[in-house]
Amino acid sequence: MFIVYVTCTGDTVNQNLSAGADHASIDPSSSRPIWWRLMRVLVTGASGFVGRALLQRLLALDGVDAVAGLRRADALAEGELPCERRVLGDLAVAAVSSESLQGIDVLVHTAARVHVMDEVATDPLAAFRAVNVEGMLRLATAAAEAGVKRFVLISSVKVNGEETPPGRAFSAADQPCPRDAYGHSKWEAEQALQALCERTGIQWVIIRPPLIYGPGVRANFKRLMGSLAHGLPLPLGALDNRRSLVALDNLLDLLLICLAHPAAANQTFMVSDGDDWSVAELARYLARSLQRPARLLPVPRSWLRSGLQLLGRGSVAQRLCGELCVDIEKTRTLLGWQPVHGVAEALSITAEDFLGRPGR
Repeated sequence: MFIVYVTCTGDTVNQNLSAGADHASIDPSSSRPIWWRLMRVLVTGASGFVGRALLQRLLALDGVDAVAGLRRADALAEGELPCERRVLGDLAVAAVSSESLQGIDVLVHTAARVHVMDEVATDPLAAFRAVNVEGMLRLATAAAEAGVKRFVLISSVKVNGEETPPGRAFSAADQPCPRDAYGHSKWEAEQALQALCERTGIQWVIIRPPLIYGPGVRANFKRLMGSLAHGLPLPLGALDNRRSLVALDNLLDLLLICLAHPAAANQTFMVSDGDDWSVAELARYLARSLQRPARLLPVPRSWLRSGLQLLGRGSVAQRLCGELCVDIEKTRTLLGWQPVHGVAEALSITAEDFLGRPGR
């Protein structure tokens, strides 16, 4: 683990954060262990996959006060996370009181209206904007008024686009090219945050993860594990397209660095496990980790894509059959960060957790 604990005053933290933009050229290899300070970190989305795990990680650290930012007081069960709780309200409909953010040094915004396969909103873009853009802006405005020093936003690789050509990878320097309502809302949120921070002086950090997996993962990744665990035949055997993923532990490690690293100020970062596997390779390894044979049918990628599109499942076809790779060189170089788990290890951890859950 990268952390070395350093004891100093809260004023020193604020000076370090305030000076972050002036230290963008700092040598990450020599500075990496020195940023831990006494700080109070508020995390939104405390009941979600990433937010809950981040709070658990923060609670295990010395020198950090973890605060859960909640939509409602009952969003977490009593005693579920033994940390301070602050009710922020529904960001999509009401302003956030700056009083609720007093004393916070860094705010990590993981709450969002996430992408769903079967959209039910009549105007998806408006629904995404209400939460991901307008709600985020209400929160960031209150943060600036309360004197929060840094605002860390979890965005999405979908800001870059949906697919990469073979041999290419998305980078933070690419021209954004979102293709769906969720991606557009995340790009608009990034722009709105940067504009507000420029006016108010608060620092911003933006992280664009691809699909996040790990213990407790839900949605499509959980469904894939369920199908493999039941030995169901899946038409994935010929899918040699590569997809960047990021293990939850790897994302959390990067988030911890971005809380106070001076070189992270006012920067956008891509994140992944650093090794892109094909869909077929992922499915085979997951099946082995789940102690089941992989029954993967070698359906040609073009056939699978066409069939799914005929069934009105074009977005599923894109995610299964398209290439999507990200370039994390800037993240490695500027922050001195490396993924703590490789893909194989992270998949094994995820599968072991899945097998241990009752009912699955």
